[in-house]
Amino acid sequence: MAEPLLRVDNLVRRFGGIVATDHVCLDVAKGEIHAIIGPNGAGKTTLISQLTGHLAPHGGSVYLAGRDITAMPAYRRCALGLARSFQITSLLPDFTAADNVALAAQAQAGSSFRFFGNARKERGLRDAAHAALARVGIGHRADALVARLSHGEQRQLELAVALATRPQLLLLDEPMAGLGVTESAAMVKLLAELRREVSIVLVEHDMEAVFALADRISVLVYGRIIASGAPDAIRANEEVRRAYLGDQHVVVKHG
Repeated sequence: MAEPLLRVDNLVRRFGGIVATDHVCLDVAKGEIHAIIGPNGAGKTTLISQLTGHLAPHGGSVYLAGRDITAMPAYRRCALGLARSFQITSLLPDFTAADNVALAAQAQAGSSFRFFGNARKERGLRDAAHAALARVGIGHRADALVARLSHGEQRQLELAVALATRPQLLLLDEPMAGLGVTESAAMVKLLAELRREVSIVLVEHDMEAVFALADRISVLVYGRIIASGAPDAIRANEEVRRAYLGDQHVVVKHG
């Protein structure tokens, strides 16, 4: 059996007396979209923060492509191919879309960061920025200030920023948050296309999107994974229904 791209063994994180991640174990195969779902306060964002190195665990291990990255800082994980988007957009609002992506490409290339002017002038960085923006469908907005982009365009830009770091694995924290019906459909289409290029961990509350996209789903409740498996198995799991899905009926649209 092939080594998983990401492996998490017994990850623990506490905040005082609260156990936010309680011996979490999961793995993500290369080329897979693995969704993590659960109610608010389940520990999903805490888990993602531990995977990226923004939050240190109190126990357990994280492996990327067989390499123990548990003690690595976030910037080293990024250099190894781990990229993240946030629940709330984390962009530079007074710079253009292309500037934001070029800076991410500059960081990945290990440039000396002689600040924004060089990122704007270096042709390789500009070309990488425009390619990433075109890939997510907003190439025509390259010169627009981030503050003037719609919420949906900012979500697309966050993906372009992540892609500019040439990731092996994308960690997406609620990419559908705040999107309208049309924007959500466009995001689902984009993520379905990206799976050919990069593995994805998807934290999301939009169950229609989750069941349309995910190869496997893990359900996190009170810091514990109570079930993990194929979408049909998760949909039919009685413990999952009691803890999270309830009576909602997920209609998956194909094509």
